[in-house]
Amino acid sequence: MENLLRPLIVVGGSVVLTLLIGWATDFLLRKADERHHDTPLWDLLRRGRIPYQLVLCAALLRGSYDEAQLLESRDAAVGRVLTLVLIGATAWLVIRIAAAIVETSYSRYASARAHRDPARVRRVRTQVTLIMRVVSAIVGVVAAASMLLTFPAFRAAGASLLASAGILGIVAGVAAQSTLSNMFAGFQIAFGDMVRIGDTVVVDGEWGTVEEITLTFLTVRTWDERRITMPVSYFTSKPFENWSRGTPQMTGIVFWHVDHTAPVEAMRDKLRDILRECPAWDGRAYNLSVTDTTPNTMQVRALVTAKDADDIWTVRVTVREEMIRWLTREHPYALPRVNTADAVLPPSSPGSNGHRPSPEAVPAQQRRYHGNGSGRPER
Repeated sequence: MENLLRPLIVVGGSVVLTLLIGWATDFLLRKADERHHDTPLWDLLRRGRIPYQLVLCAALLRGSYDEAQLLESRDAAVGRVLTLVLIGATAWLVIRIAAAIVETSYSRYASARAHRDPARVRRVRTQVTLIMRVVSAIVGVVAAASMLLTFPAFRAAGASLLASAGILGIVAGVAAQSTLSNMFAGFQIAFGDMVRIGDTVVVDGEWGTVEEITLTFLTVRTWDERRITMPVSYFTSKPFENWSRGTPQMTGIVFWHVDHTAPVEAMRDKLRDILRECPAWDGRAYNLSVTDTTPNTMQVRALVTAKDADDIWTVRVTVREEMIRWLTREHPYALPRVNTADAVLPPSSPGSNGHRPSPEAVPAQQRRYHGNGSGRPER
Protein backbone atom coordinates (compact mmCIF):
# COMPACT_ATOMS: atom_id res chain seq x y z
CA MET A 1 0.00 0.00 0.00
CA GLU A 2 2.86 2.35 0.83
CA ASN A 3 4.50 1.62 -2.55
CA LEU A 4 1.27 2.73 -4.25
CA LEU A 5 0.59 5.85 -2.20
CA ARG A 6 4.10 7.23 -2.28
CA PRO A 7 4.20 7.84 -6.09
CA LEU A 8 0.69 9.27 -6.00
CA ILE A 9 1.56 11.64 -3.18
CA VAL A 10 4.83 12.77 -4.75
CA VAL A 11 3.61 13.16 -8.33
CA GLY A 12 0.12 14.35 -7.46
CA GLY A 13 1.40 16.71 -4.81
CA SER A 14 3.89 18.22 -7.26
CA VAL A 15 1.17 18.80 -9.85
CA VAL A 16 -1.33 20.22 -7.35
CA LEU A 17 1.31 22.45 -5.76
CA THR A 18 2.31 23.69 -9.22
CA LEU A 19 -1.29 24.56 -10.07
CA LEU A 20 -1.82 26.35 -6.76
CA ILE A 21 1.36 28.41 -7.04
CA GLY A 22 0.61 29.17 -10.69
CA TRP A 23 -2.94 30.28 -9.89
CA ALA A 24 -1.77 32.45 -6.99
CA THR A 25 0.93 34.09 -9.10
CA ASP A 26 -1.51 34.75 -11.95
CA PHE A 27 -4.03 36.20 -9.47
CA LEU A 28 -1.43 38.62 -8.08
CA LEU A 29 -0.37 39.67 -11.58
CA ARG A 30 -3.98 40.26 -12.57
CA LYS A 31 -4.59 42.42 -9.51
CA ALA A 32 -1.41 44.38 -10.18
CA ASP A 33 -2.51 44.94 -13.79
CA GLU A 34 -5.89 46.28 -12.61
CA ARG A 35 -4.19 48.74 -10.27
CA HIS A 36 -1.58 49.96 -12.76
CA HIS A 37 -3.31 50.63 -16.05
CA ASP A 38 -0.48 52.90 -17.20
CA THR A 39 2.00 50.04 -17.65
CA PRO A 40 1.48 46.79 -19.61
CA LEU A 41 4.21 44.95 -17.62
CA TRP A 42 1.93 42.87 -15.44
CA ASP A 43 -0.32 41.78 -18.29
CA LEU A 44 2.73 40.88 -20.39
CA LEU A 45 4.18 38.84 -17.52
CA ARG A 46 0.97 36.82 -17.43
CA ARG A 47 1.87 35.48 -20.87
CA GLY A 48 4.65 33.51 -19.20
CA ARG A 49 2.38 31.55 -16.88
CA ILE A 50 2.64 28.35 -18.95
CA PRO A 51 6.48 28.16 -18.96
CA TYR A 52 6.39 29.29 -15.30
CA GLN A 53 4.21 26.34 -14.34
CA LEU A 54 6.36 23.98 -16.39
CA VAL A 55 9.45 25.16 -14.52
CA LEU A 56 7.73 24.66 -11.15
CA CYS A 57 6.39 21.23 -12.05
CA ALA A 58 9.67 20.00 -13.55
CA ALA A 59 11.68 21.33 -10.60
CA LEU A 60 9.36 19.73 -8.02
CA LEU A 61 9.30 16.41 -9.83
CA ARG A 62 13.05 16.46 -10.37
CA GLY A 63 13.68 17.10 -6.71
CA SER A 64 11.15 14.57 -5.38
CA TYR A 65 11.32 11.85 -8.02
CA ASP A 66 13.88 9.80 -6.05
CA GLU A 67 11.45 9.66 -3.11
CA ALA A 68 8.66 8.35 -5.31
CA GLN A 69 10.57 5.15 -6.16
CA LEU A 70 8.65 4.91 -9.42
CA LEU A 71 10.27 3.12 -12.37
CA GLU A 72 13.47 2.57 -10.41
CA SER A 73 15.08 0.86 -13.39
CA ARG A 74 14.57 4.00 -15.42
CA ASP A 75 15.71 6.55 -12.87
CA ALA A 76 18.51 7.95 -15.05
CA ALA A 77 16.34 8.29 -18.16
CA VAL A 78 13.41 9.88 -16.33
CA GLY A 79 15.74 12.23 -14.45
CA ARG A 80 17.39 13.33 -17.72
CA VAL A 81 13.99 13.95 -19.33
CA LEU A 82 12.91 16.08 -16.38
CA THR A 83 16.19 17.99 -16.55
CA LEU A 84 15.70 18.66 -20.28
CA VAL A 85 12.14 19.87 -19.65
CA LEU A 86 13.38 22.11 -16.83
CA ILE A 87 16.10 23.67 -19.03
CA GLY A 88 13.74 24.23 -21.96
CA ALA A 89 10.97 25.70 -19.79
CA THR A 90 13.47 27.98 -18.03
CA ALA A 91 14.74 29.30 -21.38
CA TRP A 92 11.14 29.88 -22.52
CA LEU A 93 10.34 31.74 -19.28
CA VAL A 94 13.47 33.91 -19.53
CA ILE A 95 12.52 34.94 -23.09
CA ARG A 96 8.97 35.83 -22.00
CA ILE A 97 10.20 37.90 -19.04
CA ALA A 98 12.77 39.71 -21.18
CA ALA A 99 10.14 40.43 -23.83
CA ALA A 100 7.75 41.82 -21.19
CA ILE A 101 10.40 44.14 -19.74
CA VAL A 102 11.61 45.38 -23.13
CA GLU A 103 8.08 45.88 -24.47
CA THR A 104 7.07 47.81 -21.36
CA SER A 105 10.09 50.09 -21.62
CA TYR A 106 9.36 50.74 -25.29
CA SER A 107 5.66 51.45 -24.64
CA ARG A 108 6.52 54.10 -22.04
CA TYR A 109 9.07 55.68 -24.33
CA ALA A 110 6.71 55.64 -27.33
CA SER A 111 3.79 57.13 -25.39
CA ALA A 112 5.99 60.00 -24.22
CA ARG A 113 7.53 60.81 -27.62
CA ALA A 114 5.02 59.58 -30.21
CA HIS A 115 3.79 63.08 -31.08
CA ARG A 116 7.05 64.99 -30.59
CA ASP A 117 9.52 62.71 -32.35
CA PRO A 118 7.88 59.87 -34.34
CA ALA A 119 11.10 59.17 -36.26
CA ARG A 120 12.95 58.52 -33.01
CA VAL A 121 10.18 56.19 -31.86
CA ARG A 122 10.47 54.14 -35.07
CA ARG A 123 14.22 53.94 -34.60
CA VAL A 124 13.85 52.63 -31.04
CA ARG A 125 11.23 50.15 -32.21
CA THR A 126 13.64 48.76 -34.79
CA GLN A 127 16.39 48.44 -32.20
CA VAL A 128 14.07 46.78 -29.67
CA THR A 129 12.92 44.23 -32.24
CA LEU A 130 16.46 43.24 -33.18
CA ILE A 131 17.60 43.17 -29.54
CA MET A 132 14.80 40.75 -28.67
CA ARG A 133 15.78 38.51 -31.57
CA VAL A 134 19.39 38.50 -30.39
CA VAL A 135 18.35 37.75 -26.80
CA SER A 136 16.10 34.90 -27.96
CA ALA A 137 18.90 33.46 -30.09
CA ILE A 138 21.43 33.65 -27.23
CA VAL A 139 19.05 32.07 -24.72
CA GLY A 140 18.17 29.34 -27.22
CA VAL A 141 21.80 28.52 -27.91
CA VAL A 142 22.67 28.42 -24.20
CA ALA A 143 19.64 26.20 -23.49
CA ALA A 144 20.54 23.82 -26.34
CA ALA A 145 24.15 23.63 -25.16
CA SER A 146 23.00 22.94 -21.60
CA MET A 147 20.74 20.15 -22.82
CA LEU A 148 23.56 18.55 -24.78
CA LEU A 149 25.87 18.68 -21.78
CA THR A 150 23.45 16.49 -19.80
CA PHE A 151 24.52 13.58 -22.00
CA PRO A 152 27.81 11.96 -20.91
CA ALA A 153 28.87 11.31 -24.52
CA PHE A 154 28.86 15.01 -25.30
CA ARG A 155 30.80 15.85 -22.15
CA ALA A 156 33.48 13.34 -23.09
CA ALA A 157 33.74 14.79 -26.59
CA GLY A 158 34.00 18.35 -25.27
CA ALA A 159 37.77 18.37 -25.10
CA SER A 160 38.20 17.25 -28.71
CA LEU A 161 35.57 19.74 -29.87
CA LEU A 162 37.36 22.60 -28.13
CA ALA A 163 40.68 21.53 -29.67
CA SER A 164 39.23 21.75 -33.17
CA ALA A 165 37.10 24.83 -32.52
CA GLY A 166 39.56 27.13 -34.28
CA ILE A 167 39.51 25.15 -37.53
CA LEU A 168 35.74 24.64 -37.38
CA GLY A 169 35.26 28.34 -36.76
CA ILE A 170 37.25 29.24 -39.86
CA VAL A 171 35.36 26.73 -42.00
CA ALA A 172 31.99 27.87 -40.64
CA GLY A 173 32.91 31.51 -41.18
CA VAL A 174 33.78 30.90 -44.82
CA ALA A 175 30.68 28.79 -45.41
CA ALA A 176 28.36 31.31 -43.73
CA GLN A 177 29.99 34.44 -45.09
CA SER A 178 26.80 35.85 -46.62
CA THR A 179 24.77 35.02 -43.51
CA LEU A 180 27.29 36.72 -41.24
CA SER A 181 27.45 39.78 -43.48
CA ASN A 182 23.65 40.07 -43.36
CA MET A 183 23.69 39.69 -39.58
CA PHE A 184 26.25 42.45 -39.09
CA ALA A 185 24.35 44.58 -41.61
CA GLY A 186 21.26 44.10 -39.44
CA PHE A 187 23.10 45.49 -36.43
CA GLN A 188 24.38 48.36 -38.56
CA ILE A 189 20.86 49.22 -39.71
CA ALA A 190 19.44 49.00 -36.17
CA PHE A 191 21.99 51.19 -34.46
CA GLY A 192 23.12 53.30 -37.42
CA ASP A 193 19.61 54.73 -37.97
CA MET A 194 19.74 54.04 -41.72
CA VAL A 195 16.22 52.64 -42.02
CA ARG A 196 13.55 51.96 -39.43
CA ILE A 197 10.30 50.06 -39.14
CA GLY A 198 7.56 52.28 -40.56
CA ASP A 199 9.86 54.30 -42.84
CA THR A 200 8.68 55.09 -46.36
CA VAL A 201 11.36 53.96 -48.82
CA VAL A 202 11.93 53.51 -52.54
CA VAL A 203 14.02 50.46 -53.45
CA ASP A 204 14.53 49.17 -56.98
CA GLY A 205 11.89 51.61 -58.18
CA GLU A 206 9.27 50.26 -55.72
CA TRP A 207 7.61 52.62 -53.23
CA GLY A 208 6.57 51.14 -49.92
CA THR A 209 6.80 51.02 -46.11
CA VAL A 210 9.31 49.01 -44.07
CA GLU A 211 7.21 46.39 -42.33
CA GLU A 212 9.77 44.06 -40.69
CA ILE A 213 13.50 44.08 -39.99
CA THR A 214 15.36 40.97 -38.83
CA LEU A 215 19.04 40.16 -38.52
CA THR A 216 19.14 38.73 -42.05
CA PHE A 217 16.30 40.17 -44.14
CA LEU A 218 14.01 43.17 -44.44
CA THR A 219 10.41 43.28 -45.69
CA VAL A 220 8.91 46.26 -47.55
CA ARG A 221 5.11 46.49 -47.98
CA THR A 222 4.36 48.26 -51.26
CA TRP A 223 1.42 50.58 -51.89
CA ASP A 224 -0.48 47.75 -53.65
CA GLU A 225 0.01 45.45 -50.60
CA ARG A 226 2.78 43.33 -52.06
CA ARG A 227 5.72 42.30 -49.87
CA ILE A 228 9.28 42.69 -51.09
CA THR A 229 11.81 40.72 -49.05
CA MET A 230 15.49 41.47 -49.50
CA PRO A 231 18.70 40.89 -47.52
CA VAL A 232 19.58 43.67 -45.12
CA SER A 233 23.01 43.90 -46.74
CA TYR A 234 21.25 45.55 -49.70
CA PHE A 235 20.67 48.67 -47.61
CA THR A 236 24.32 48.90 -46.60
CA SER A 237 25.75 48.40 -50.06
CA LYS A 238 23.34 50.12 -52.47
CA PRO A 239 21.67 53.54 -52.52
CA PHE A 240 17.97 53.82 -51.72
CA GLU A 241 15.48 56.58 -50.99
CA ASN A 242 14.22 57.05 -47.44
CA TRP A 243 11.38 59.55 -47.42
CA SER A 244 11.09 59.41 -43.62
CA ARG A 245 14.59 60.64 -42.78
CA GLY A 246 14.61 63.91 -40.90
CA THR A 247 11.20 65.53 -40.71
CA PRO A 248 8.31 63.65 -42.36
CA GLN A 249 7.10 66.81 -44.14
CA MET A 250 7.39 66.64 -47.92
CA THR A 251 7.04 68.83 -51.02
CA GLY A 252 5.39 67.35 -54.09
CA ILE A 253 5.43 68.34 -57.76
CA VAL A 254 2.59 68.22 -60.29
CA PHE A 255 3.19 68.87 -64.00
CA TRP A 256 0.75 69.83 -66.79
CA HIS A 257 1.38 70.33 -70.49
CA VAL A 258 -1.01 73.03 -71.73
CA ASP A 259 -1.44 75.30 -74.71
CA HIS A 260 0.41 78.61 -74.86
CA THR A 261 -2.90 80.44 -74.41
CA ALA A 262 -3.60 78.76 -71.03
CA PRO A 263 -4.63 81.25 -68.30
CA VAL A 264 -1.69 80.86 -65.90
CA GLU A 265 -2.94 83.43 -63.39
CA ALA A 266 -6.35 81.77 -63.27
CA MET A 267 -4.61 78.42 -62.77
CA ARG A 268 -2.76 79.86 -59.75
CA ASP A 269 -6.04 80.99 -58.26
CA LYS A 270 -7.64 77.61 -58.95
CA LEU A 271 -4.68 75.80 -57.36
CA ARG A 272 -5.20 77.83 -54.20
CA ASP A 273 -8.92 76.96 -54.16
CA ILE A 274 -8.22 73.25 -54.73
CA LEU A 275 -5.70 73.10 -51.89
CA ARG A 276 -8.01 74.87 -49.48
CA GLU A 277 -10.58 72.11 -50.02
CA CYS A 278 -8.00 69.29 -49.77
CA PRO A 279 -7.66 67.98 -46.16
CA ALA A 280 -4.28 66.38 -46.91
CA TRP A 281 -2.63 69.75 -47.65
CA ASP A 282 -0.79 71.02 -44.57
CA GLY A 283 -1.08 74.71 -45.53
CA ARG A 284 2.65 75.40 -45.49
CA ALA A 285 3.22 76.49 -49.09
CA TYR A 286 2.14 76.21 -52.72
CA ASN A 287 3.31 77.66 -56.02
CA LEU A 288 2.59 77.46 -59.75
CA SER A 289 5.13 78.41 -62.45
CA VAL A 290 5.80 77.92 -66.15
CA THR A 291 8.99 75.82 -66.22
CA ASP A 292 9.39 74.91 -69.90
CA THR A 293 7.97 75.48 -73.38
CA THR A 294 7.89 73.66 -76.71
CA PRO A 295 6.63 74.69 -80.15
CA ASN A 296 3.22 73.20 -79.32
CA THR A 297 2.83 73.36 -75.52
CA MET A 298 4.21 74.85 -72.35
CA GLN A 299 4.97 73.02 -69.12
CA VAL A 300 3.34 74.25 -65.93
CA ARG A 301 4.61 73.04 -62.56
CA ALA A 302 2.80 73.20 -59.22
CA LEU A 303 4.56 72.79 -55.87
CA VAL A 304 2.47 71.55 -52.95
CA THR A 305 3.30 70.46 -49.40
CA ALA A 306 2.00 67.85 -46.94
CA LYS A 307 2.90 66.45 -43.53
CA ASP A 308 4.11 63.03 -44.75
CA ALA A 309 4.59 60.80 -47.79
CA ASP A 310 1.05 59.39 -47.76
CA ASP A 311 -0.57 62.81 -47.70
CA ILE A 312 1.68 64.24 -50.41
CA TRP A 313 0.51 61.48 -52.74
CA THR A 314 -3.12 62.37 -51.98
CA VAL A 315 -2.49 66.08 -52.56
CA ARG A 316 -0.72 65.49 -55.88
CA VAL A 317 -3.39 63.27 -57.39
CA THR A 318 -6.17 65.59 -56.16
CA VAL A 319 -4.55 68.71 -57.63
CA ARG A 320 -3.80 67.00 -60.94
CA GLU A 321 -7.33 65.66 -61.33
CA GLU A 322 -9.18 68.81 -60.25
CA MET A 323 -7.07 71.13 -62.40
CA ILE A 324 -7.61 69.04 -65.53
CA ARG A 325 -11.34 68.87 -64.84
CA TRP A 326 -11.47 72.67 -64.39
CA LEU A 327 -9.50 73.34 -67.58
CA THR A 328 -11.73 71.00 -69.57
CA ARG A 329 -14.88 72.69 -68.28
CA GLU A 330 -13.86 76.36 -68.13
CA HIS A 331 -10.92 76.74 -70.53
CA PRO A 332 -10.95 73.96 -73.13
CA TYR A 333 -8.76 75.99 -75.48
CA ALA A 334 -5.92 75.63 -72.90
CA LEU A 335 -5.62 71.89 -73.48
CA PRO A 336 -2.70 70.67 -75.63
CA ARG A 337 -3.53 70.84 -79.36
CA VAL A 338 -2.08 71.09 -82.84
CA ASN A 339 -3.47 73.79 -85.16
CA THR A 340 -4.13 72.62 -88.69
CA ALA A 341 -5.33 76.00 -90.05
CA ASP A 342 -3.28 78.20 -92.34
CA ALA A 343 -0.90 80.56 -90.66
CA VAL A 344 -2.53 83.85 -89.60
CA LEU A 345 -1.37 86.79 -91.74
CA PRO A 346 0.63 89.49 -89.96
CA PRO A 347 -1.20 92.75 -89.09
CA SER A 348 0.36 94.64 -92.06
CA SER A 349 -1.04 92.22 -94.60
CA PRO A 350 -3.86 93.39 -96.91
CA GLY A 351 -7.30 92.62 -95.61
CA SER A 352 -6.16 92.48 -91.98
CA ASN A 353 -7.75 94.73 -89.35
CA GLY A 354 -4.49 94.87 -87.38
CA HIS A 355 -5.48 92.34 -84.67
CA ARG A 356 -4.56 88.69 -84.33
CA PRO A 357 -7.74 86.62 -83.96
CA SER A 358 -8.30 85.00 -80.60
CA PRO A 359 -8.19 81.20 -80.32
CA GLU A 360 -11.98 81.09 -80.13
CA ALA A 361 -12.16 82.82 -83.54
CA VAL A 362 -10.37 79.95 -85.29
CA PRO A 363 -13.00 77.61 -86.78
CA ALA A 364 -13.47 74.41 -84.82
CA GLN A 365 -12.96 72.30 -87.94
CA GLN A 366 -9.49 73.82 -88.33
CA ARG A 367 -8.32 72.73 -84.88
CA ARG A 368 -7.74 69.24 -83.54
CA TYR A 369 -7.23 68.50 -79.85
CA HIS A 370 -4.88 65.74 -78.81
CA GLY A 371 -6.91 62.64 -78.21
CA ASN A 372 -4.14 60.09 -78.04
CA GLY A 373 -1.13 62.10 -76.89
CA SER A 374 0.83 61.24 -80.04
CA GLY A 375 1.49 64.85 -81.09
CA ARG A 376 -0.03 64.25 -84.55
CA PRO A 377 -3.33 65.75 -85.80
CA GLU A 378 -6.22 63.34 -85.96
CA ARG A 379 -7.56 62.41 -89.35
